Amino acid sequence: MTVGSGAVTGRAVWAVVGLVLVGLAGCTSAPAEQGAAPPGSTSQGPPVSSPAPEVTPVGLAIVPGDKAVDVAPGEPVRVTATGGRLTEVVVTNQDGKPVGGQLAADGTSWQSTEPLGYGKSYTATATGQGADGKTAAATASFSTVTPRRQTNLSISPLDGQTVGVGLPLAFYFDTAIADKAAAERAIKITTTPAVEGAFYWFDDRQVQWRPEDYWKPGTKITVNAAVYGKDLGNGVYGREDRAANITVGDSVIIHADGQTHQATVAINGVVARTIPISMGKRGYETPQGTFVVMSEHTNYIMDSSTYGVPVDSPQGYRTKVAVATRLSNSGIFYHSAPWSVRQQGNSNVSHGCINMSTENSRWLQEVSNRGDIFIVSNSGGQRLEPTDGIGVWQIPWAEWRKGGKR
Repeated sequence: MTVGSGAVTGRAVWAVVGLVLVGLAGCTSAPAEQGAAPPGSTSQGPPVSSPAPEVTPVGLAIVPGDKAVDVAPGEPVRVTATGGRLTEVVVTNQDGKPVGGQLAADGTSWQSTEPLGYGKSYTATATGQGADGKTAAATASFSTVTPRRQTNLSISPLDGQTVGVGLPLAFYFDTAIADKAAAERAIKITTTPAVEGAFYWFDDRQVQWRPEDYWKPGTKITVNAAVYGKDLGNGVYGREDRAANITVGDSVIIHADGQTHQATVAINGVVARTIPISMGKRGYETPQGTFVVMSEHTNYIMDSSTYGVPVDSPQGYRTKVAVATRLSNSGIFYHSAPWSVRQQGNSNVSHGCINMSTENSRWLQEVSNRGDIFIVSNSGGQRLEPTDGIGVWQIPWAEWRKGGKR
């Protein structure tokens, strides 16, 4: 007799019912079936084999993805393989020129090692092989952004320079930067020994970075401002990267006191010389605060008209000095002043600068660097403004860490 798929034979019905009855019997023992192992013995059935692990094909991913537009050329092309390894990656521009790249040691990722161009088209092709031995391929075509404007970046100090312990790292854009966080991410600063530091924006174009305290003498600083191809907001992108390796020299810190009329020079914490000085007279008091040496000059013309006093006025002057070191944008220098040697050490007679003898000013310039610290106290002058020269140490660390006009 033929039974359809929906029918059950009598034997099958009894089998099902028997199972149900056994289930209902609970604690009642059923007679042992013929050939079954007696109670208390163990039975070794046939081995049960584990199912073979499932092998998935290799998966390939390309970033930027296919048909992506306005890609930032400063970001690398990345290709990854899951469940296998990459066997080949080729990225070419619209002219067929290949883009350099590096395959990871484990073969699971690839990244471009040279920047892309602005306003260009590219094609990335990747092949890979999975653990199952099968191969796969993926292709992505994309285009890079054409910036509304490209910005130039200047940095200070420059590559190879040795600087004083007070000099910050300064970055000057020639265009207002809308996305300041992106600009900060593009600027990498590493130091040996390591030190905590922070960025502070003085305006939309100028940002500086400094540690909480003065640099340690001998610190090595590496700056990598990789702004090319980075989106800095409002359609502005970096034109060119900047880099520098900088060394911090000896610690030279000068304390100039307007009451004692003396300047104490400490080199690496040891007083090297005490110099008689004369600061600004009444009405021309020298600003008070922590100055940073900006630039050093010899045979320099001191001109009162540079800070608003005409040369032909009663307080005007235009005089050449043998040694001059700039401390502020507003015209404060320490400089040689042989005409006031008699007042140096006992009274303040200058127009705001710190007068010294020619011998002392020359010695100080010889032992110091741009970036050294020059602290003025008890002069009777106004507080030095942080924007007057390199006045970064006039800003408390808690305030500096807030980022300024970020």
